[in-house]
Amino acid sequence: MYLGAAPGVGKTFRMLEEAHRRRDRGTDVVVGVAETHGRPRTAGLLDGLEVLPRREVRHRGAGFTELDLDAVLARRPEVVVVDELAHTNVPGSRNAKRWQDVQELLDAGITVLTTVNVQHLESLNDVVQQITGVPQRETVPDAVVRRAGQIELVDMDPEALRRRMAHGNVYGAEQVDAALGDYFRVGNLTALRELALLWLAGKVDEELDRHRAGHDVEAAREAWEAWEAREARERVVVALAGGPEGEALLRRAARIAARTKGADLLAVHVVRGDGLAGADPARLARQQVLTERLGGTYHQVVGTSVPTALLDFARGVNATQLVLGTSRRHRLAQLLSPGVGVTTAAAAGPIDVHLVTHLVTHLVTHKETRRGRPRPVPPLVAGGLTPRRRLAGFLLAGLGLPLLTAGLSATRGEVSLSLDILAYLLLTVAVALTGGLYPALLAAVGGFLLLNYVFTPPVHRFAVADPENLLALLGFVVVAVAVSTVVDLAARRTREATAARAEAQTMSTLAAAVLHGDRPLPALLAQVREAFALTAVTLLARSETTGWEVAAAVGDLPATTPAEGDPPTMTAEGDPPSTMPFLGDLPATTPTGGDLPATTPTGGDLPSTAPADGEIEVPIDDDLRLVLRGRTLAAADRRLVEAFAVHAAIALRQQDLAAQAAAAETLAEVDRLRTALLAAVSHDLRTPLAAAKAAVGTLRSGDVPLSGSDRAELLAVAEESLDRLNRLVENLLDMSRLQAGALGLQMRPVSVAAAVRDTGVPIRVPDDLPPVLADPALLERILDNLLSNALRYSPPSRRPTITASTHAGRVEIRVVDHGPGIPAEDHDRVFQPFQRLGDRDNTAGVGLGLALSRGLASAMGGTLTPEPTPGGGLTMVLSFPLIST
Repeated sequence: MYLGAAPGVGKTFRMLEEAHRRRDRGTDVVVGVAETHGRPRTAGLLDGLEVLPRREVRHRGAGFTELDLDAVLARRPEVVVVDELAHTNVPGSRNAKRWQDVQELLDAGITVLTTVNVQHLESLNDVVQQITGVPQRETVPDAVVRRAGQIELVDMDPEALRRRMAHGNVYGAEQVDAALGDYFRVGNLTALRELALLWLAGKVDEELDRHRAGHDVEAAREAWEAWEAREARERVVVALAGGPEGEALLRRAARIAARTKGADLLAVHVVRGDGLAGADPARLARQQVLTERLGGTYHQVVGTSVPTALLDFARGVNATQLVLGTSRRHRLAQLLSPGVGVTTAAAAGPIDVHLVTHLVTHLVTHKETRRGRPRPVPPLVAGGLTPRRRLAGFLLAGLGLPLLTAGLSATRGEVSLSLDILAYLLLTVAVALTGGLYPALLAAVGGFLLLNYVFTPPVHRFAVADPENLLALLGFVVVAVAVSTVVDLAARRTREATAARAEAQTMSTLAAAVLHGDRPLPALLAQVREAFALTAVTLLARSETTGWEVAAAVGDLPATTPAEGDPPTMTAEGDPPSTMPFLGDLPATTPTGGDLPATTPTGGDLPSTAPADGEIEVPIDDDLRLVLRGRTLAAADRRLVEAFAVHAAIALRQQDLAAQAAAAETLAEVDRLRTALLAAVSHDLRTPLAAAKAAVGTLRSGDVPLSGSDRAELLAVAEESLDRLNRLVENLLDMSRLQAGALGLQMRPVSVAAAVRDTGVPIRVPDDLPPVLADPALLERILDNLLSNALRYSPPSRRPTITASTHAGRVEIRVVDHGPGIPAEDHDRVFQPFQRLGDRDNTAGVGLGLALSRGLASAMGGTLTPEPTPGGGLTMVLSFPLIST
């Protein structure tokens, strides 16, 4: 692996030089793909190396070339050169990323020389974007890069790299000025260089560990063990609040953990103990996936106090460092409430606390506002009551104040001012209970003015003569506002608790459906459809060859699906398509390897297609979309659906992995059979061939005088050897037909007595035994194989016997021997092909007889099972169902 600190430092040049060195040493080296970017010196290094042709791929009417993975696997060189590990393959390729192609090559035992730039490392993605201002759309998991047996840093002084660019050795003249003034500024290059050095330091620790493991130096081992005993193992805990800053915090914590050998990364989310949901489930699900990609573990804890819960968790796992996000608040807000970060840091004790400002939160909020998304509504404005109840509150205040004033005016002189104030306070409480805060504030202010103007001396003037009356009026306003605020807060909390309870119940129901269902993905989609009263739920996946297609669906399928290569373009409630990741961006236009990084992401043109009427499309990632039909979702429902869209993606990937595992298991079984076949046949087929050839060669030789008896004996040897060879080939062919399901059967009623008539061993078959439905030739072949095994293992004094009877609606044919038998735990192994349970007698065949017999019996609807013979030995029971009349 050649790790570049920046584009243009010479990674590909160094890689091709290494390819030449290996070729000169006699290593079989080929070039799978090398991106020279028109640089003459780099292109010149391809001379003398075998370069495999690239594969042509058509996409959206244009032609592209990619690494021909199949050609490399077929060529099977010792070493292959594969440039630009972070490259995204054109849709239609076997793998989406080039690093996945490289993994296949490594699994095939081929050594790979490759390159990658530091800006493409997954854990450094957000830092590089903040430094350079250029988002890197192509990343490689750090674990893939660290898997390299050797990583060589290709570095260059920033000024030297800029001079190289100015001389035209990196980009064309038309690109140099833009590159030097944008991405390739000295500050950017210096920061990237430092990032590369810091990241590589972790790899150096791994190399040192391997060196220690490979050198048994007692003194060094004891010194290292003493040093490790003094050092505590680093455990980095990152607190996730469920906001957009979570990914940046995770990457920052991953970089902190990577600086120390063997450090653990743990992500934790504190669920509020009051049951109120404050986090976005969809974001938390995506952050959980990112945590696992970065090599960490995800946890959830419940606590009424977030700082206390975080510190309890951190101390419980022996954390040494804690990473928290902290928002940029005004100083007055910090004085009134120090915040979770400051409170946690003050009580952390020996745990180091890293407070990371929510820069990403501000960026996302500003970006969403520019794109037309409404700004978040402050909690006090949003409230917890419905608009109808607020309207009722305003009506009650508007009608109640005049009516109450008129009623109290009729009793003026009979009722004191205190009772008047109490009456207006009761009305304000009633308005607060009905309409919440703002109608109650209107009632409180209106009551204060009416009390002052109508009932407080001097009347009909906004003045108060008695200070006690002024205090009473002010107390009325304070109490009214306090009661209104408490009532509104209680209503809001009740509504949040109800929504949280509904979300929790829905998630619990969906999770239970997935856990108890035999098909998790269809069960998940069906529960989403029922929970949100939808007519259909469809999961779309982007195929490598045909574009977008249905991966799973329940209900009525959508009337239209996106065109090939075009992603769904609208999200729920009219979100603009620019907030979604773009698909179909061509890899050639993205900054990979030595390409000049673009100043803006590619694919900025908005897709022209729109979803069908009544459809809502929820983006999951670049390759998956969840399409909902039936009704428009509310904002709260949309958030929950997004969470389960992520779970649907996980379920789909698990389903694909299960299918791949099953396919791999099948291939492994085929490979095992093929290996066993080659091992067994290499001797057993060669022996009769050698005997027949020796006999025929002797007969044809004129140098050896042969008598008539000698000639007859040699002909008999040749005939016996060829018969044996013919039987082996027939068994192999029949086994192949069985595995392929292509065995031809001629089923008809067969008499058991006729089938076992000429076996030459004692037979006990009742005269009234009904016939069995079988292929006569195959039935005789099964019996011949079973009897051959029985004769081989039975002692000469006790010959095998064949019996037949009916039992439980079946005809059972038993081949009984009195040999040594086999243990019960080996009853199934005896039917595995190409083995004889340790028997070394290679004259008996390749070990296919019993395996073929069971396969033939199963093909005819019968069974073949072993059972111990009373007194010692083994009985093979061949069973067929009775023929129904």
